[in-house]
Amino acid sequence: METEGKFYLGRLVDPQTNKTTDQPLLYKSEDLTTHAFVVGMTGSGKTGLCICLLEEAAIQGIPALIVDPKGDMTNVLLHFPNFEPSDFEPWVNADLARREGKTVQQVAQETAAIWKQGLADWGIEPNRVQALSEAAHFSVYTPGSDSGIPVNILTSFEAPELAWDENREALREKISATVTALLGLVGLSDVDPLRSREHILLSNILEHAWVAGKNLNLSELILQTQSPPFTKLGVFDVDTFFPQKDRFALSMLLNNILAAPSFQPWIEGQPLDIQKLLYAEDGRPRHSIFYLAHLSETERMFFVTLLYTAVESWMRSQPGSGSLRAIVYCDEVFGYLPPVSNPPSKTVLLRMLKQARAFGVAQVLVTQNPVDIDYKALSNAGTWCIGKLQTDQDKQRLLDGLESAVPGGMNRNDYDKLISGLGKRVFLLHNVHAKGPLLFQTRWAMNYLAGPLTRTQIPALSRLAKAAQSLTPESPQVKSTAPASSSPPIGKKLPQTETYLATKPPAPTGVAEVFLPVKESLAQALQKSGRTRSADQSAKLLYRPRLFGQAQIRYVNRRIGLDTESAKAVLAETPDRRGFVRWEENLVPPLDLRQMDGAPVPDSRFAPLEIPLSDAKLMAVMQKDFLDWTFRNASLSVQVNDALQVACVPPMTESEFRTRCADLARQKRDAEIKKATETFDKKIEALRLKLTREEQELEADKEKLNLRRMEEVGTHAETLFGLLGGRRSSRRISSSLTKRRLTSQAKAEVEESEKTIALLKEQIADLEKAKAAAVEEIHQRWAAIAAQVREENIQPLKKDVYIEFFGIAWQPYYLIQEGDTSIELVACSLQ
Repeated sequence: METEGKFYLGRLVDPQTNKTTDQPLLYKSEDLTTHAFVVGMTGSGKTGLCICLLEEAAIQGIPALIVDPKGDMTNVLLHFPNFEPSDFEPWVNADLARREGKTVQQVAQETAAIWKQGLADWGIEPNRVQALSEAAHFSVYTPGSDSGIPVNILTSFEAPELAWDENREALREKISATVTALLGLVGLSDVDPLRSREHILLSNILEHAWVAGKNLNLSELILQTQSPPFTKLGVFDVDTFFPQKDRFALSMLLNNILAAPSFQPWIEGQPLDIQKLLYAEDGRPRHSIFYLAHLSETERMFFVTLLYTAVESWMRSQPGSGSLRAIVYCDEVFGYLPPVSNPPSKTVLLRMLKQARAFGVAQVLVTQNPVDIDYKALSNAGTWCIGKLQTDQDKQRLLDGLESAVPGGMNRNDYDKLISGLGKRVFLLHNVHAKGPLLFQTRWAMNYLAGPLTRTQIPALSRLAKAAQSLTPESPQVKSTAPASSSPPIGKKLPQTETYLATKPPAPTGVAEVFLPVKESLAQALQKSGRTRSADQSAKLLYRPRLFGQAQIRYVNRRIGLDTESAKAVLAETPDRRGFVRWEENLVPPLDLRQMDGAPVPDSRFAPLEIPLSDAKLMAVMQKDFLDWTFRNASLSVQVNDALQVACVPPMTESEFRTRCADLARQKRDAEIKKATETFDKKIEALRLKLTREEQELEADKEKLNLRRMEEVGTHAETLFGLLGGRRSSRRISSSLTKRRLTSQAKAEVEESEKTIALLKEQIADLEKAKAAAVEEIHQRWAAIAAQVREENIQPLKKDVYIEFFGIAWQPYYLIQEGDTSIELVACSLQ
């Protein structure tokens, strides 16, 4: 069965007899870009249908994010190509086995046999289950728990990579949804973004940081709630609009969740990096399941809102696509898209339903409660899969929604009858891309449908899915934020022998200088050093001079469409007095010079400026040496796909490049397949028209032959009777011969039509085979093209390497005085 670009979901059902036919239902994957809505009561088979859809997506290399509020969708990891009873045994319901008077091993053996036979009955061989197992990475994420892979939500407060000026409206919508979800987590529900002081304050804090391109974490957000980085909100002073006492109360509410031990899993683990959640390092797609059954309703709403806003930001950074790029699946949309109320999830879901199609990101929304759903929003869904419903009220509410979603209206009575007659695993498919509604029975799922899994089963499930191959969970709590080299090291006690200055020493004439911003609070610096502040300690900011250089490099190669820039930056803390610097040992991440402070923090102290930083000539020599070193080490190795005319341009990663090649190849493949299919279909349709005409002619020729035979028999009988009566007539004999000749002609015409029909059928079959072969050839060719990657080293022109900054960078430290000794804690880490 040729399923390239199509999902094998089941077999069609004859609406007249309600019997399942042998004709497979092949759903075009590109139709899913207009989104899908699946509805059915418990036991209708909707979970099996949706798992089948996700299986087909995985096999065809389409990644998915799966929101699983109940635990049913964890079954997408239970595929066992070898059908060994030992594979099924851990997932068999022991209580059910006991009630049946059997051991778990017996039930596992029976289940393995049933599953193997069930798949065979639906034409699915073990090698297809094996292909599913190898097609994608499967991982289970457990926000707020370490049962699976925990999810770090702190990245939700970081500035998106999108440019603010070009995406102002979308980013403000993201801020609004994020703040609403956060306030809901602390008990402030039904918040109006236009009236709530809390919402307005937090939104402005986030916007202030994001406009400047600065990241915030939850700790910094809490601190800025007490001391906002601005003085006015609208025309009122901050203290008038939101008094300091009330802001402190809000910051305490927010701090309570951060301080609670139960909240720690929320700030550990895998960040909400959608690209990495959709694609593995080897370029294979991911199916990432977010298990939420252990969370409260408030926590679920909080996480679902953050997830969808992260998906939206990622989506907007992607180029448009007419092909299916990814699936975002929600297994129970009830409560997230209500018809009247406006929870934080609803706004972002509405935007995704309206805009995600242009990016090839499909929304699949599922529910067993068809009453409390916003059907105006679902008018954007092009595919509806309707299963058996529980009450007539459910059916009538669904028909109302479907009626509003069908362009040009529909025959309500016909749909009513079809829905009323639905049985288990039988669904009504309404697809705007099809001519009319279809009934179908879902196929046997390749995954074992064990039912909802509990949180205690997640670790075993993760081991089964080889979750170790997934992204290694990261925790910002354990990342070192120290500079490449420290002088002095963080937390080191120093004797008070160095003289600090209250006034900044002047830089040499012609030498530029900047002030690195204070990025960490004193509390954070103390926490990282494992210290606490005592009552007898005093603290000030101390600036130390560092040699800082940053060069821009432009790489241009018109042949491969490369035109990009990168930067190299160095920060030397103790350069040699002769001006000798090993640049490669002092590399730091490039800095955004726009984020540098224009002046030091008031009432700070300064370390003295010494040679070579105080010598303008040595600084000039070091600048030239830095520029020469940058040029000598500026070779850029890029991966290139010549056929697709695309290169792996920084900051694109190798995994993103493979994904880009696969996307481009898929789009070109789909376009070529569509063109080739249309060409073959025209030829086949022309032959079928000829075949129809020839079959009609054959029927006419057969009637004519029967008539001629009757006439011939009559003429022979008349001649015979004449002879028996003694009347010979040459006219009768001639007429008999004529009838005989006409009969032979009619018979020859029938035989000729039969030969022509056989030939036409053979030609149609040949064209069908040629069409399938052409589609397969196109698929194989573009798959090979997507993998045709080579490396090319790009050396910039010397004129394309230039200094962006070279001079003195004043790096801030917290200077804590303890009697005769002092402690320096870095306040601005560059790594």
